[in-house]
Amino acid sequence: MLNFICYPKCTTCQKAKKWLDDNKIEYEFRDIKLDNPTLDELTAWYKQSGLPLKKFFNTSGLLYKSLDLKNKIPTMTEGEMLNLLATDGMLVKRPLLVGNDFVLVGFKEAEWSEKTTK
Repeated sequence: MLNFICYPKCTTCQKAKKWLDDNKIEYEFRDIKLDNPTLDELTAWYKQSGLPLKKFFNTSGLLYKSLDLKNKIPTMTEGEMLNLLATDGMLVKRPLLVGNDFVLVGFKEAEWSEKTTK
């Protein structure tokens, strides 16, 4: 079962949910604001994704901007960044689609199609 982690008010998340539903892909829904990813989850997803950790930050979010993370992240350690992400789901880029052997960050239809329709 895929885990679909999103913020329901986010338009990109709404597009991703519609895409999953239209393609009849089963998933477990999780609201990132109500059920923030844990440090252990974020660490595992980061390692599994193969992406740079900074790709997990919601750089267009108000919280990201108010904390001036654009200037702070370059000097932070991996542990500091993961701990910060675990403090508030609104810092995490979404949607996230987590499968047994992949983690997708953000919605790119071609990438999601490739991973979910094997």
